[in-house]
Order: sequence, then structure tokens, then C-alpha cells
Amino acid sequence: MVSYRKRGSSWQYEISYKDIDGKYKKLRQSGFNLKSEAITAANKIQIDHPLLHTVRSSSETLDAYFARWITIYKKGVVSKITYDKYLNTSNHIHEIFGNLRLKDISRRTYQERMNLFAMKHAKRTVSCFHKQIRASILDALDEQIIVLDFTRKVVIKGNDHLKKSKISLNYDQWKKLIKNLDPHCSSDVIIYIAAVTGMRYGEVLGLTIKDIDLDNNEIDVNKTWDYKYGTGFKKTKTKTSMRIIPIDVHSSRFLKIYIDDSTNEPNTTLFMNDSGRTYVSAEINKHLTKKLNYLNLPRITFHGLRHTHASILLYQGVTVLSVSKRLGHSNITTTQSTYLHIIKELEEKDEDIIKKVIDKALE
Repeated sequence: MVSYRKRGSSWQYEISYKDIDGKYKKLRQSGFNLKSEAITAANKIQIDHPLLHTVRSSSETLDAYFARWITIYKKGVVSKITYDKYLNTSNHIHEIFGNLRLKDISRRTYQERMNLFAMKHAKRTVSCFHKQIRASILDALDEQIIVLDFTRKVVIKGNDHLKKSKISLNYDQWKKLIKNLDPHCSSDVIIYIAAVTGMRYGEVLGLTIKDIDLDNNEIDVNKTWDYKYGTGFKKTKTKTSMRIIPIDVHSSRFLKIYIDDSTNEPNTTLFMNDSGRTYVSAEINKHLTKKLNYLNLPRITFHGLRHTHASILLYQGVTVLSVSKRLGHSNITTTQSTYLHIIKELEEKDEDIIKKVIDKALE
């Protein structure tokens, strides 16, 4: 029900409606010079927001709306790691969008704020930031909280020239690293295993004595360790992450030295430190950086050891399928997309070889 009345020299509309709890409430707005202007405004409100309680929601800030949205739709549904990523996005929204209300954000405003965010972040980070915001905004559209999808057709930019670590080592650098690792040092052994197998950090920490078969030179990857939240052993990332990784004789000897020194129980992780806890990734990354600096090698992250291992195998002629299985990728497409630049280089070399083979045959 809508009513109009004159207050002083201006007109006001008043709309009575039931909220989602069935209680009667009123929505008012004044300041119109003519009654016809008040009527037009009231009609627009009712057209844009058939459920009138959403008018108040549209006055909510993007910051507040997103925080409420992830609590309702994501908390307890996604993993804690994924939820932490949503919380990180929420923090960035607070910094970038401030007190901007949903109803006041236009496509232009959204693009401007995303451009601001892109100045200090890589394009991939900006894309993830936008995708999470857009997911919440699509729900806001469905609930008729807003009538404009201001996230539509945004142009994703990013500063990909930010200083960052080299992604991987070359073959000679890799050899120099593994030859200077100590089998009596837990941190060195963790780095060694990643460098010669391509295993993920959680997979390495998930190893027990029973998982390393020194007689057959194999490592059985069947679980991981929750190094972020300390909940203990957990399932591998995917089913294909469960795999048997063959290792060379030298690596078996290296690991035997460490295992013979170990006092850990067969069913506990091999890599408990002196205080009875596992190493967090930041500790190992710090140790790796010191080791690389000491050897005068480029700085890479721990995950860069996985990229190094895969890159070396590909350059040495190992098939993409074999590399994919060794890394525990869910499918070969993941491997191809991750190492596309290497595969293209190898294809160019193959083309030269093919030409030489045919030329020689036609001499």
C-alpha cells in the first residue's frame, strides 16, 4: 500500500509492506518537489524490488553483504583453507570498496576499484578476487536486492611485472642443490624428496617409515599431513594423487641414512621436529632460501621444487603422460596446461628433428 503526503514544501511517499518475518514495516522517502515525482519514484521502487524488504538490503555495503554471504553460503561447506581465501577476499573488499553501498556501485565504479586492486596484484589474483565477488552479486540479483549486475563484462587487469621468485631451477642448478643436501637434517631431507619426486609439501610430511620401500626403491603416496591446521593425517588432494613413485638407488641410500637415524614410530610422520611438531611451510621455505643463497642459486619456493622436477623430466624426454602420473595430476590436461611453455619448446625441437629425418631419407 502506498500513500503520499506533502511535508512543508516537498512531497513524501510511504509504502507499507511485510518483511520476511511477516511484520509490517514502512518505507519512506521525501524531498520531491511534485507529487508526480514521488509517485514515479515509488513506482520504480516497487518495480525494481517486488520484495520490498530487499530495498534495505541494497543499502548495505558490499563489504557487509559479502561478509554475510560467505557466512551463510560458504562457512562449514567449503574446506577451511578455501574459506580462508573468502575471508581474504572480504578483507580486500573492505580496503578497496570501503563504505560503498550495493545500490551505489555502477559498472564503471566497480571497474575503477578493480583497476586499483590490479595495480598491486597479479592478473591471476585479480581474476580470483573478481570471481568470488561476482558469485555473491549473482545471488544478490537472484534475491532482487539489486537490479544491476555491476560485475558484468569487467576487464581483468593485473601487474604481472611485480618482483617474484623464479618458478624453477634448471638441470645444473637442480643437481647442485640435491648434491648439497644433508641426509641427517630433516629440513634438507624434505627438500630432497620434493626435488627428486615432485611431491607436494603435504604429501612429503604425510610419509611414514612404512611408506618408503627401500628394497624396491619406491615411495607410496597414500595420505597427506595437515600442516596448516595441525589436524594430522588426511586424504590426498585427489584419488589420482595416491600413487607409487619409483626412485633411484642414490635416493634410496640417501633416505636410508635418514630413516636409520630416525626414532619416530612406524605410524607417525617422519618429519617431526625436536619440539614434537611438524614443520610449517614457512619454516621450510625459509630454510630452502638460505640453502639456495649459500649455493648462489636463484631463489624458488618449495612448490618450485615440484615445477623443477617436472620441467627437468620433460626436457629430458619423459612423456607428458608419465610426468602427469608421477605428479599425481587428476588428468593429463592439468599437466599440459601447467607446462605448456615447455611442451611448445619441445614441439619446436621435434619439428626440427622431423625435418632432418625426412631430409636424410630423401638424400
